[in-house]
Amino acid sequence: MPVNDFYVRYYVGHRGIFGHEFLEFEIHPDGKLMYTNNSQYKNAQKIRKQVYVSDAVLEEVRRIIADSEIVKEDDSLWPEPDKVGKQVLEVVSGDDHICFTTSKIGSLVNVQACKDSEGLRVFYYLVQDLKCLVFSLVSLHFKIKPLG
Repeated sequence: MPVNDFYVRYYVGHRGIFGHEFLEFEIHPDGKLMYTNNSQYKNAQKIRKQVYVSDAVLEEVRRIIADSEIVKEDDSLWPEPDKVGKQVLEVVSGDDHICFTTSKIGSLVNVQACKDSEGLRVFYYLVQDLKCLVFSLVSLHFKIKPLG
C-alpha cells in the first residue's frame, strides 16, 4: 500500500531555566525520519539526526497508529498545555488528519486524573510506542561502536 498520504510529527517540550528544551520527530511519506533533541542542561548541544527508513518501517508506523484508533479520539477534555510543557501529535493518514495538543504527561496517574482518561490513555500509549520505535531506529542507524 503506498504511503504518499502519510505524515507523523510529535513534539514534547517546555521553556524553563535552561531555555526551550524539546524533543521532536517527523516521519515523512518519502521515508525521511528527522529527530531533534534540544537540551541546554549542562551545556548540552542540540542533537539532530536524519535517516531514511524503508517502506516496511513506514507501514509499521502506519499500522501502529491505525491499531491505536487515535483518530477516533478528541482532545477537547485533555489537560491544556501549562508551565510544565506541552505535547503535540500530528498524523496525516489517507483522508484522516489529526492534531492533538495536551500538557506533558508524567505517568499514568496524570492520565487517570483526566476527564477523558480513556482517550488520553490511547494517546499516552501511542506516543510511548512511537518514541520507542524512533529511538530504536535512530540509535541503530547511528551506532558509533561496532557490536561485540
